[in-house]
Amino acid sequence: MQKTLLVGASLMFILAGLLWGGIYIAFDEPLAGAVPLSYAAVSLFSILLFGLTHHYRLFRVSQLLLILILPFLLQLALGGFVNSSAAILWSLICPFGALLIGQRHHAPWWFLAFLGLVIVSGLIQPDMHPTNNLPPWLVTIFFVANIGTVSAVAFILLHYFVGQESRFLGLLRLEQEKSERLLQNVLPKEIAAILKDKDETIAEHYDSVSILFADIADFTALSDELSPTEMVDLLNEVFSRFDSLVTKYSLEKIRTIGDNYMVVSGAPRPRPDHARLLARLALEMHAYVEEYQRNGRRLNFHIGIGSGPVRSGPVRSGDQRRDWPPEIPLRCLGRRSQYGQPYGKSQGVPGKIQITQDTYELLKDACICVPRGTVLVKGKGEMETWFLEGIKAGHE
Repeated sequence: MQKTLLVGASLMFILAGLLWGGIYIAFDEPLAGAVPLSYAAVSLFSILLFGLTHHYRLFRVSQLLLILILPFLLQLALGGFVNSSAAILWSLICPFGALLIGQRHHAPWWFLAFLGLVIVSGLIQPDMHPTNNLPPWLVTIFFVANIGTVSAVAFILLHYFVGQESRFLGLLRLEQEKSERLLQNVLPKEIAAILKDKDETIAEHYDSVSILFADIADFTALSDELSPTEMVDLLNEVFSRFDSLVTKYSLEKIRTIGDNYMVVSGAPRPRPDHARLLARLALEMHAYVEEYQRNGRRLNFHIGIGSGPVRSGPVRSGDQRRDWPPEIPLRCLGRRSQYGQPYGKSQGVPGKIQITQDTYELLKDACICVPRGTVLVKGKGEMETWFLEGIKAGHE
């Protein structure tokens, strides 16, 4: 694009040089006319040489030198600033062009060269011949043309750079928003804000929270029946519905791994009704799964809720996942233990919502709970568990 722009600008300046040169010669200023005509000839040769050699650096430098020096020489030939209608203004296009065509780090030097020529022009002005053969009206027209054209070029370039800056800032904001959304999909927004502002380990303790764990019953057999694409589509459909329910109750999804779905209530925003909110979520999830049917196939989920104290934070440096050390016996309520080791389907009952004793104590006044009996939990021994069946009248 830079090469095309430079060639196009050079061709326009060649046409301007031919026009200017013809006018000067027509008004009996052959020396002044020779300057823009020489510019047109040398510039055309530079373009042809670039077309043959593809030596862009030589082409770029030669064009910048031409537009820097030729207006200065034209001003000398016409007798100074006023008589030339401030022709040296055209030299200002040189540092502007350097900014535009990929020599930003060289542009200040080109600008200093322009200032040097302006200073030299001022120093030798007293020695210039005071008049030339151009009529005053033509000098005025050239003043208007020179000031107007160079100002237009400056404005267009400034408008271009400001537009590019705005465009890049817009893209940067868009990417930042994408990163924000991605980070908040992985972490609670409060924790994401801390991680962005501080490079430190976060380990928080919560005295009382409830965590829901759900997974698909007979997931291995289901995986054998479905293709990978079908399985991904199924999980995406079901978990998207779960996500909408989590949002509805302003809870926090911890993670989704394979067919495992985990939600926390009471962290990172503590709330006294954490168990009741999670119970409502579990019942709506259960109702959705009960009605769900895809290609004649129905699903069964193990759903479990445990309550108690937890610690949470990134599990290692640079890891943006939150983890929840096993202070509450959670995963035993589903198909797996809290350490992820299989316990067999007797630990979790398909189509049922199983809760721990601690969760039962928080729910018994508002929810319908049926005792299941004791289950053996690795590392915890025997535990009383209950089935959550619904919400009691008056507590809906």
